[in-house]
Amino acid sequence: MIQQRANFDWLLKELADGVPQIQQIVVLSADGLRIARHGGDPDVADRLAAACAGLQSLASAVAAEIPDSDGQMQLVVLEVSGGFFYLMAAGAGAYLAVLANETVDAGLLGARMRDLVIRIGAHLTSPPRHDGRTV
Repeated sequence: MIQQRANFDWLLKELADGVPQIQQIVVLSADGLRIARHGGDPDVADRLAAACAGLQSLASAVAAEIPDSDGQMQLVVLEVSGGFFYLMAAGAGAYLAVLANETVDAGLLGARMRDLVIRIGAHLTSPPRHDGRTV
């Protein structure tokens, strides 16, 4: 996974460069562990990853109540005073989270995130863990 993190650096930077209003990008596992990040503080990235685990779980529970849904969360967008937060499914057990300021072009950000996930989605996976170890 260390090599995988290094390979994400330029891809996450490319996303940030393409949408200058991005403040932080985090790739995380479904259980809330940070896999990679770009921008911002590492401690903030860790807290964001942990919060995202709960958010994706909540979104999946809501999706399960929608008729004909497979119950899988695809995209969550939060607009808060001061900016936006996006959380997108990005592979088996992995998610892409982005914090952006309030002037971000929301459509552009969503499209660029989707493009990134399509390009590297097969590599954005996090195997399940049991007792703190990857299985």
